[in-house]
Amino acid sequence: MERYQELREDFYSTNQERKVLSLKDAQAKRCKIDFTTNPPAVAPKHMGVTVLDQYKVSDVLPFIDWDPFFQTWDLKGRYPNKGYPKIFNDERVGKEAKSVYDDAQTLIAEIVQAGDLSLKGVVGLFPANRTEDGEDVEVYEDAARTKVAARFCMLRQQTVWGDGSESQCSQADFIAPKGIEDHFGMFAVACFGAEELADKYKENGDDYTRIMVQALADRFVEAFAELLHRDIRTKFWGYAPDEKLEPNELLKCKYDGIRPAPGYPSQPDHTEKRTMWELMKVEAKCGMGLSETLSMLPAASVSAFVYGHPCSQYFAVDKIDKDQVSSYAARKGMGVDEVEKWLSPILNYHD
Repeated sequence: MERYQELREDFYSTNQERKVLSLKDAQAKRCKIDFTTNPPAVAPKHMGVTVLDQYKVSDVLPFIDWDPFFQTWDLKGRYPNKGYPKIFNDERVGKEAKSVYDDAQTLIAEIVQAGDLSLKGVVGLFPANRTEDGEDVEVYEDAARTKVAARFCMLRQQTVWGDGSESQCSQADFIAPKGIEDHFGMFAVACFGAEELADKYKENGDDYTRIMVQALADRFVEAFAELLHRDIRTKFWGYAPDEKLEPNELLKCKYDGIRPAPGYPSQPDHTEKRTMWELMKVEAKCGMGLSETLSMLPAASVSAFVYGHPCSQYFAVDKIDKDQVSSYAARKGMGVDEVEKWLSPILNYHD
């Protein structure tokens, strides 16, 4: 998801030495939300799992973020002509950017007319609380909250940022403790048919259109996620029923709540997708799969957690130490070696 790009570039490209706290000290600096004076979002209107098969490609077009599309073609404008639509004014790449964009509009019209690509997915909204240790999120089978349906394990910042005054966040901090009714959402969506359509152009020796199909499928599913997140806030969950934001405001996250994805900076562990897939029965309900490396299938897919509390925020976990890896492995019921394999890019040590 593009909203993470700045975070990713910051902590992956900056190699300066940063202080790493012990897990105990990081927990003492957790993001503290007073859920009594600042309560959770209202209970969802549509609890449980809902199959999404009513959305069409034409529905998501106004929600497309075009900047990554131009990056696919290695077209980058220079200030003040960076980003869509200012890139068309750039002296170096503006003419080519406009040509590629116009070709995309022609292909989109053909796709919409022929119905070659389709959008489908699932959304799940569940009663939830964070665990007593404050590190994970428990999802319950029903509103009685007597039986845990799934446990989502989260990672906490141990790396100190800036002057050290900021909280050491975990996504679990954004869910209320037991005794306060809270809820947790998630979704998985995909654009189907892109591989088959791209193969047709490949067989005809048209690599340009083949790449265009794949690039547009990525834009469609990201736009689908944007539209769906709006509909979750206003309809499915309904904690912001009166929200009236334009698509450009949505792309700037001018709303309450976040939708961080498993495998991205706020929870850089792709294995949490397995729990999501099992809980929502994603493959059975909408045909989306997971590869051995936990890439989503088809390739043009997006999955995310959904938090409704206005104090929830995006952050990057960055480097973690072995004390957290051991704790995380125990909570997940997974061997330390297996956890280290999945989290190798963020480990602050080498055995």
